[in-house]
Formats: sequence, structure tokens, C-alpha cells
Amino acid sequence: MHVLLTGFEPFGGESINPSWEAVKTVKHIPEGMRVTRLLLPVSFALGPQRLKEAVLEHQPDAVISVGQAGGRNGISLERIAVNMKDARIADNDGAMPRDEILYPGEENAIFSTLPLRKTEAALTRESLPVQISNSAGLYVCNAVFYEAARLTRDGILSAAGFIHVPFLPEQAKNGEPSLPLSEMVRALEIALDCLSS
Repeated sequence: MHVLLTGFEPFGGESINPSWEAVKTVKHIPEGMRVTRLLLPVSFALGPQRLKEAVLEHQPDAVISVGQAGGRNGISLERIAVNMKDARIADNDGAMPRDEILYPGEENAIFSTLPLRKTEAALTRESLPVQISNSAGLYVCNAVFYEAARLTRDGILSAAGFIHVPFLPEQAKNGEPSLPLSEMVRALEIALDCLSS
């Protein structure tokens, strides 16, 4: 199995993005699995486009995209990609769409095809904080998730989904929740295991 594992560049004034820090640090790959890593721009115009280009170039079987959700207190396994973009802050290109449809005429939402319950149970067994989330937000993370879900719907991928990680401890301010990088990396390695088995 070949998996495209993606993270994002920093945004919103941050100097790092834990999603990419975790993606590039993953070491334990399941036997028989190949992983291609991709850094995505925090851009409504370019993020989904780069994902699609990488899928067509590398022809993975599955995509797991990872993003930062500051304020959340654990790993969020996202269930639903929504056909909408609505930004509370500008993306890294300065775009700040409000109440816009990503793909007019297409489904309002598409579900993740990752093994969410299996992954949730495996993370819980490892005492990692985890929840299945029903909202990936309406920022660039969701736009990338929806693009991957479309590629799955169209038979180009066999599975795709999105995982949000919280702030790293060095990003957290005023008691905001955070998670050490080692725990984020372990969570992604477990997610890869669950996908492969």
C-alpha cells in the first residue's frame, strides 16, 4: 500500500505547524507500506490543487492529511468533509472567503473512508487523547479534506481522510491545550497501522 501523508506550512502568525512537524517525523511505517510526504500551502487556491497534483503524480492508494487545530485538546479524527469555505482569518495568500461553495453542484458533504473507530480504539489503548470529530472547520484543512474525498469518490483513491492535531506545548499560550510532538507522531504511526491492517 502506498500512502500520501500530508501536513501544512505555518499560518496565522505561527512559526511552526505541528501537522508538518509530526508528518516529517514519522518513522515507524507498517511492513509493506510506502509513504510519500507532502508539505501543503495554507491556501484555498493552492492547497487542494497541490494535493490533487501529488495524487496524480505519485498514484498513492490512500491519503491521510494532517492539520493544526489550535484549542483542541487531543487528536481529532475527522468524519466529514464539507463543500464550503468560510475563513475567520486570511489564508497565507491573503484570501478570506466567506460562505462560498467549494464545488457548486457537488455533494454538500463527503465522509472519511479511513477506519475511524478502529483508529480511535487503537489510540485509546495507547492512552492518547482522541475523539472522532464531526467538523473539520471550513478553513483550508477542510478544503484539502474535501478534495481528497472527491478523489476517493471518483475511484482515484481507495481511502482518504483527515486528522487534526492540537498545538505543540511551545505554541500554547494562557493554558491552551497542547500535545507533545512524540505523541502526535505516535498517533500518526498508529493511524497508518490501522489503515494497513
